[in-house]
Amino acid sequence: MFSKILIANRGEIACRVAATARRLGIATVAVYSDADALAAHVQACDQSVRLGPAPARDSYLRGELIIAAALATGAQAIHPGYGFLSENADFAEACAAAGLVFIGPPAAAIRAMGSKSAAKTLMQDAAVPLVPGYHGDRQEADFLREQAGRIGYPVLLKASSGGGGKGMRIVDDSADFDAALSSCQREALASFGDDHVLVEKYLTRPRHIEIQVFADSLGHCIYLFERDCSVQRRHQKVLEEAPAPGMSPERRAAMGAAAVAAAQAVGYVGAGTVEFIANQDGSFYFMEMNTRLQVEHPVTEMITGQDLVEWQLRVAAGEPLPVQQHQLSINGHAIEARIYAENPEKGFLPSIGTVTHLRTANAVSFQVQGTASAQPAPIRIDAGVREGDAISPFYDPMIAKLIAWGPDRASALRNMARALAQYQVVGLATNIAFLQRLVSGEAFSNADLDTGLIERHRDTLLPAPTAPALETLAAAAANVLQCEARASAADPWSATDGWRAHGRLRRTLSFTGDAGSHPIDVAYADADQPQTLWHDGQSHVLQFESTHDSDLRLRLDGRVLQATAVHDGELLHVFDSHGHTRLRLLDPLAHAADGETGDDRLTAPMPGKIVAILAARGQHVERGAPLLIMEAMKMEHTIAAPAAGVIDELLYAVGDQVSEGARLLDFRPD
Repeated sequence: MFSKILIANRGEIACRVAATARRLGIATVAVYSDADALAAHVQACDQSVRLGPAPARDSYLRGELIIAAALATGAQAIHPGYGFLSENADFAEACAAAGLVFIGPPAAAIRAMGSKSAAKTLMQDAAVPLVPGYHGDRQEADFLREQAGRIGYPVLLKASSGGGGKGMRIVDDSADFDAALSSCQREALASFGDDHVLVEKYLTRPRHIEIQVFADSLGHCIYLFERDCSVQRRHQKVLEEAPAPGMSPERRAAMGAAAVAAAQAVGYVGAGTVEFIANQDGSFYFMEMNTRLQVEHPVTEMITGQDLVEWQLRVAAGEPLPVQQHQLSINGHAIEARIYAENPEKGFLPSIGTVTHLRTANAVSFQVQGTASAQPAPIRIDAGVREGDAISPFYDPMIAKLIAWGPDRASALRNMARALAQYQVVGLATNIAFLQRLVSGEAFSNADLDTGLIERHRDTLLPAPTAPALETLAAAAANVLQCEARASAADPWSATDGWRAHGRLRRTLSFTGDAGSHPIDVAYADADQPQTLWHDGQSHVLQFESTHDSDLRLRLDGRVLQATAVHDGELLHVFDSHGHTRLRLLDPLAHAADGETGDDRLTAPMPGKIVAILAARGQHVERGAPLLIMEAMKMEHTIAAPAAGVIDELLYAVGDQVSEGARLLDFRPD
């Protein structure tokens, strides 16, 4: 076994590898960019080495710097995590040339499976079923369009060297083919340095089922059952679960055998995932192989009781697989939700900022029980972001992975719903409320799964904003009164107890939120006496006490309620049984000079780079017309015209970096 390893990654996977290595008595070395100097993974390791500036191309993608760091610190092996250089065959070869063990598959296996088109040919020779499509080398747009017509629409364009949902486009009609191809190629080139694409038949209502395989250097290869990863947006997984609902033992065995055959066809060693697209009738086709550990590996660990990172370390050190196929069994059900800093209501745009408040359910971290018969903890959180950490525009905006286990799917669902309800993040937008609606929705609850689930239920998963509940407004009012009382205690001349010579003050608190203005009247009372609230013409009796700096215990009309209220600048975040509500208390004096600006300029919704300009100065465009395309976190975002009008000025060129809120162009509506 190794005495020291270097972890060539960041975030929760680097923390996870460090935790497992520590348990095995292995010292660890972290690498970091300038953006990650104080990151959790740096503090989780025994040593750390700076790589360079924040952009990944200047730090985490500099293989020569990572190898130099490993040699300088005396590390014997490099764990690549997932993403960055984890599937880079040249990096694996460079590690070997430097006398370092690459904790992953051989470079030849990475190269064989790294090209989706070449992998399809290999799988065809290995008798693994394939989706109809074109996987060749010809890349002329006219030829690819012809192939799409031959296959039949809808088709899927997919980056040959891709992964993680990047460089993929669904094309429903030949008229949309050229624009989709250009966008797919740009994103593929930016993400993987290769704009080669393949064209496949897009199956309607398919499920995405993947098989976890593991092989050692002694010729043994097994599969650790399946994961259903059908719930996706932009071809990126949102929820994953194991085992796959409705999977029969016969189908599981057939898919497992096909996955093992795929791994053996390329002389695979280590952890890998063979991904299949499956029809509702049970038929399945090879899609691709990820030659690394997957983000969703914890659900497999929870149902098998095996530590896959420990397996990686042992196999890379030359040890045999710790178990044989017949020794594996499934224990219960596990579901993983990816907690992202993103705004689902704005097209899932990543959110940039600092986590100013973070509270989660009681959970274990990176804990694997070690035997399939052990009772796993109901909640596990794998996180690389802590309170006070910043989500930057340079890397994937994942905050944490929330994993729920139960003896069956229904209990795992209940545990997941409970844990999501207890997850509080302030400082940036998150997808937590979206995940709550997804988990509690009829389709997912009933395991009516396919890759189009989110889009098909978009109206219920992304509903229009609604007015806050009375209980939420009462908690917000209680927080305002509580903060004023604390200020009065510190400075008697600023007393805000509502005392008047002829009675007590009745005051309107004007809260605003996503659904508009929400006034609530407060009639002040003597200390320790109930307050009276008026809302929608009805009076309510309110008592409250603080149980923590941000926690409130309320009694509203005799009902006992719990809430958490957190201030972030002018915003008040209320967490209660109705979820997470963002409110702003309108102060007429503070905003007396504010007015309507009538701003007709389009601004960048997030930091990024201009990759395409689709309109010209002086051009008249219709509402919704694409004007330019930004790339952020290796995903493309189209900026569209808000109304019919004329472009007066383009303020940036292709290749320019822009900051969030930057004015992109001058636009004059009709």
